[in-house]
Amino acid sequence: MPKRTRGSVKYLRISAVAERFEIHPQTLRLYEREGLIRPARSSGNTRLYDEETLRRLEIVLTLTRELGVNLAGVEVILNMREQMDRMRSEMDRVLDNVRRETVERRAAAEKEHALVPLRGGPLVRVKGR
Repeated sequence: MPKRTRGSVKYLRISAVAERFEIHPQTLRLYEREGLIRPARSSGNTRLYDEETLRRLEIVLTLTRELGVNLAGVEVILNMREQMDRMRSEMDRVLDNVRRETVERRAAAEKEHALVPLRGGPLVRVKGR
């Protein structure tokens, strides 16, 4: 399979992708026109497919071949997946902030309610103890 690399990212040309997935190159072009996949382009305008694009193509093919979803349905499903991924990322960010705030508040409460006032300086060991 012809592979090209840009940095550490490997790309496949349209002919290699068509062969790998047993589809006609025109089908790949159609999927691109419909916005279902977005291959990168070389300086000579050759379509270059990276791993992320190939994963997306696999989803498109699974939906169309195995589940009988039409291209309009595939577009809706892919858009919903992207929206869910954005929401998941946002939720992760919010949870991280809540966890950090909880840790900070707990530390502040422990310091405030300590039996012995705690100061920000180093701990000092008392002789004989």
